[in-house]
Amino acid sequence: MMVQWWRSAGGHLRRVGESRWSSSGFRCSHYHTIQAIPRECSGSRVSARDRMQGRIPVVVFFQNLLEKNPEARSASKKHLLTVEKKQIKIHRDEESGQILNMVFVWAEDGMDLKVDVPIVFRGEDTCPGLQKGGILNKIRTSLKYCCPSEHIPSKIVVDVSNLDIEDRIFTRDIEVHPSLKLLSKNENMPICKIVPTSLGNKEPVCE
Repeated sequence: MMVQWWRSAGGHLRRVGESRWSSSGFRCSHYHTIQAIPRECSGSRVSARDRMQGRIPVVVFFQNLLEKNPEARSASKKHLLTVEKKQIKIHRDEESGQILNMVFVWAEDGMDLKVDVPIVFRGEDTCPGLQKGGILNKIRTSLKYCCPSEHIPSKIVVDVSNLDIEDRIFTRDIEVHPSLKLLSKNENMPICKIVPTSLGNKEPVCE
């Protein structure tokens, strides 16, 4: 039987038909469909046969199993749950780079996770500071939050369309869902700054 799952932007699996979170002003909208076929048998031979058929063997751990089963602890909780790029643990062939298997962690709704959310900058084409010859210094490329699994954002959009030379955007300026807790005590940490260049910071001389 073919079972369909949603993979959230944070890398967590959900069954099709489960309600997705939505709230005024904030929405987790980036999902990818994963078609998963339950396996009745396990072992290296079964996995090799699946790979020959173009399939990728996958293991889904429940969080409590990772915490209780010593054999599962090699799949580091920190690595699986804190960094978006490592939400899915991927095992590749060293020579060919082919994916051999993957490890997922099942995250129930309401479970608090630590995630690195990537920052995406927009508005550079209309930014006054850049039009004057300035350079966008991207000080941060991601922010670390603790939040419920169902509220993990796929990205944080930072609008720089109104920034002039020397203007900055700070962490405190970022609007996120109320359930997201920033894992940094410094809310004055700069996200980006428009810095002048040797040519771009010269003011016109009035005679």
